[in-house]
Formats: sequence, C-alpha cells, structure tokens
Amino acid sequence: MVCGAAPRLAKDAICSLPRRLMSLDDATMSHATPEAFDTSLLEAVRSTSHEVLADAASDPALTEDLALVLLKQSDLPTHVLDRLSRNSGVMKSRRVKLALVGHPRTPRHLSIPLVRHLFTFDLMQVALTPVIPADIKMAAEESLINRLERLSQGERLSLAHRASGRVAAVLLLDPESRVIQAALENPRLTGSAVIKALIRRDAPEAFVRAVCHHSKWSPRREIRVALLRNGKTPLSRALEFSRSLPPAAVREILHGSHLPAATKKSLLEDVAERSGGSEKSGS
Repeated sequence: MVCGAAPRLAKDAICSLPRRLMSLDDATMSHATPEAFDTSLLEAVRSTSHEVLADAASDPALTEDLALVLLKQSDLPTHVLDRLSRNSGVMKSRRVKLALVGHPRTPRHLSIPLVRHLFTFDLMQVALTPVIPADIKMAAEESLINRLERLSQGERLSLAHRASGRVAAVLLLDPESRVIQAALENPRLTGSAVIKALIRRDAPEAFVRAVCHHSKWSPRREIRVALLRNGKTPLSRALEFSRSLPPAAVREILHGSHLPAATKKSLLEDVAERSGGSEKSGS
C-alpha cells in the first residue's frame, strides 16, 4: 500500500501544480512514510516535462517543500529556475533562496542579487560550500563583511570562529578582544592575512598584543618581521623577536619600522651588543 501510494501522490503533486491542486488528502498521506513520499516526489520531478515544471515553478500556490524538491534536481533547466525566482510567494522562503543561490545551474544574474537578501549565517554557509562558484562565494563574503558593523558581538564572535578566512581577516580588526582572539583561532585564517592586518597603521593594539603572545602565529619568522614593523608591539616582545633574527635583518627591518624611537634605540643597542659592540646604536 505504501509503495503504491507514494509514487502516485508524488506524480499528482507535481503534475497538478499548474492547476493549483497543491494539497494532498491527509488521510491518504498517512499511508506513505515521509521518506518514501520525498523520494517518490523527486522521481516524479525527474520524469516530468520541463514545460510542466516551468508552470509549476511559477504557480502562486507552489509550497516551500515542493520548491525545494524542484531545486534538488541538479540539471533543472535555467528557464525553470528563472520562473521560480519570479515566484514572489515561494521566494519569501529563506530555505528556497538559499537553495536557489546554491543550485549549479542558477544564472549569475539571478544568484548574485539573491545573495544580498540572505541571512547572515546563510551567507557564511554559501561562502564555505565547496561546489558554489568562486564569484558567488566572493559576493557572499562581501555582503557579510558589509554588515559586520551592524551585527551583535555574539554574532561576530561566532563568525570569527566559523567563517571563511577572508571574513576572519576582517574580524582581526574588531574592537572586541574576544572576537580578535576567536579570529586568530579560525582554521581558515592565513598567515598572509595576519601580516596584512599587522602592517595597517590602524591595527588595534589588542590585536597586535594578541598576535605577540599567540602560540601559533608569534613563532613564525614573517609574523615577527611584521610585528617589528608595527608601532604597537611592546618592547619586551620586540626584543625577543629581534633576537631570533640576524642582526643585519633587524637593522633593515627597523629602518622602515613604525616602532617608537626609544624602542628602536633599545633594539639597535641590543643588535650592537650581539654583534660584538662593533656598531654604534644610532647607525
């Protein structure tokens, strides 16, 4: 009974869409398990003509669940996707918008504008989904970055932990120390992004100090070089980092450094001492 009822119900659900016969009898539905119904509905979509699917996609009576079934069909024609995007009723659904953006055949002129209307953590999901094209991921990241200032500290903290490396890099400059620490722990954050943030004159002192003491980032040579060029690096850490580098390299780094004059002088004196006192501290 279940095996026979589910395919028939599924086929009826799809083929009756243009006629707005979207509802199924509850008593009849009870004979089919949800899993059997969903599978049969997807099979019905695959066997339905593109013309019928296009009519279904634009039908005002289309439900969220049936729209999502349509979008599970990876080779759905673009004109069906276009019709669906114009269906104002079903496009109010957050899940449908997300599925439409993520569909491999959704045209860029539809998916990129849709990205701007996604919820914050849906944007994060789009940016992290491997199969989504790079330009759409970038649009999602840009939209997410543009709204960071309007998000609560809790939302920014969550994004710092879980978002893409590009978003985490922006959160390195966040005013809240907890968000900065979380961004530094983000597994997608790259060393180049940390360096890029460190060479900014407006890098927060909390960020610079956090990098100075971070077990992953502070031991890296290129990070230490960037810290020696940042004016907010504490003297004690600057001395430690300079001593891990050759004296000639330290002198070259300090030549273009934004460290305070007193800090530079101390470092040069230390370099001269390490070099056997053969160089004067002001050289």
